[in-house]
Amino acid sequence: MKAQPLYKKLYFQVIVAMVLGVILGVVKPEVAALMKPLGDAFIKLIKMVIAPIIFMTVAVGIAKMGSLKQVGRVGVRTLVYFEVVSTLALIVGLVAVNLMQPGRGINADLAKLDGRGVAGLVTSAKASSFAEFLLNMIPTSVVDAFAKGDLLPVLLFSVMFGFALCNMGEAGKRITGFLDDVSHTFFRLVGFIMRAAPLGAFGAMAFTIGKYGLGTLLQLSQLIVTVYLTCIVFAVVVLGAIARIAGFSIFKFIRYLRDELLIVFGATSAEAMIPRTMSKLEDMGIQKDIVGLVIPIGFSFNMDGTAIYMTMGVMFIAQAFNIELSLAQQLGILGLMLFTSKGAAGVTGGGFLALAATMPAIDILPLGGLALLIGIDRFMAEIRAVTNLFGNAVATVVIASWEKAIDWERANRALDAAPDETEGKPVIVSA
Repeated sequence: MKAQPLYKKLYFQVIVAMVLGVILGVVKPEVAALMKPLGDAFIKLIKMVIAPIIFMTVAVGIAKMGSLKQVGRVGVRTLVYFEVVSTLALIVGLVAVNLMQPGRGINADLAKLDGRGVAGLVTSAKASSFAEFLLNMIPTSVVDAFAKGDLLPVLLFSVMFGFALCNMGEAGKRITGFLDDVSHTFFRLVGFIMRAAPLGAFGAMAFTIGKYGLGTLLQLSQLIVTVYLTCIVFAVVVLGAIARIAGFSIFKFIRYLRDELLIVFGATSAEAMIPRTMSKLEDMGIQKDIVGLVIPIGFSFNMDGTAIYMTMGVMFIAQAFNIELSLAQQLGILGLMLFTSKGAAGVTGGGFLALAATMPAIDILPLGGLALLIGIDRFMAEIRAVTNLFGNAVATVVIASWEKAIDWERANRALDAAPDETEGKPVIVSA
């Protein structure tokens, strides 16, 4: 099969769109700032179908799995994996920020910072208790879960619905078959929406540069570079080691998901690529039920990029204000973030809100220090979103390998080939 020309490939179109967005942001910042609706519209179109896709994928997967014991085993293994890896992400962020010291020498003065921009965010981002976190998993109604689009309530209802299908005999099989057919329709719809990905990436990138400017980026570039390098090292070294143990190449996997990762970077939203990533993982030979369980759980319990950013953000503020934190204090902050990093939304600003929710509990640091980050948060949100998505995709392959729920021959064939685009759905072509 003849490969598509470069200009027809989605990743190339997204790269060009982002470059054009940066150029417009530099040349015409006022016009570029008006491009925000393009990025927002693309994300909203994708989010429109996320809840029903997760519901059908999870419910159908559990129904076909048939064994409630197997579902429980997969869930426990997934949560344990996520807890270990997200803890590693927090530790990597803590080590990196102590080594590179991006805030040292700023000598920030709280009196000179404008804290008005973060005051409302700190209030609205109040950290919830563990009991509140669990209660928020239960939707007020089934309609409420889908209307709000919160992944955990949708996932809870989907699991319960799947359990019910397991106990309905032939009627359950008929409903399962119907939902399976409908889910294919939704994935095809995602394929149509993906054609607008370059336009969404252009709008998001133009807005970011136009509103905040390259000057803001350069002013605190040391922190931005540190966050980017740390996320890349975490993906290549930590996730790479996990992938190697599981039996696949992290670099081949990056190439396989390059379209999704680039779109997430441009749109600054990991959630936007949930449906397409799920489809790609199924295409490489992972069972539908594993994909349907691991990916949604991951976007509440395994936000690796957010975890890295949170530890680095706190330590950056401490360094900027010349506040020395002992090892015990740093480990205490890390322990606190093991909880507050959970449930951070995979959308623009989610990591900053999670950090804002954590700051009031850290009495040593001034809340006004968040003002140092608000202007450059958007630039770091891009790599956070990419790391979050990639970490959950790697987790899906690992869990599938543990459960022997992956066709390795098909997976290796997919990873060795060059992904192409046909009607918005990935297919395998010769390299």
